[in-house]
Amino acid sequence: MNKERVLRFIDNAAAHNGWKVVADKQLLSDLADGLLANYERFGYMQCPCRDSWGEREKDRDIICPCNYAAADITEFGHCYCALFQSQKFFDSGEEPIGIPERRPDDKFPY
Repeated sequence: MNKERVLRFIDNAAAHNGWKVVADKQLLSDLADGLLANYERFGYMQCPCRDSWGEREKDRDIICPCNYAAADITEFGHCYCALFQSQKFFDSGEEPIGIPERRPDDKFPY
């Protein structure tokens, strides 16, 4: 796995779901680096903005794109880490905001 493949994965996941990828190239690069680091560490692309158990079964809900992305994009215009965005949010040029964590407390590793 390398960064180029991660960026292709991001583009493909966005296209498959009808989302846009964050326009901020630095944020995109940072998130891709985080996904790659998590892939190298855990063997799967866990959301770079969330704590992990480091076990695929326990983290299944936060493997990118996470189970919460669609609801976040519908409600806030972007996912938790702002990697994926709705067309409307993308076109607005607004900056992503911090949004509430949807992951249930019993899913956290602490």
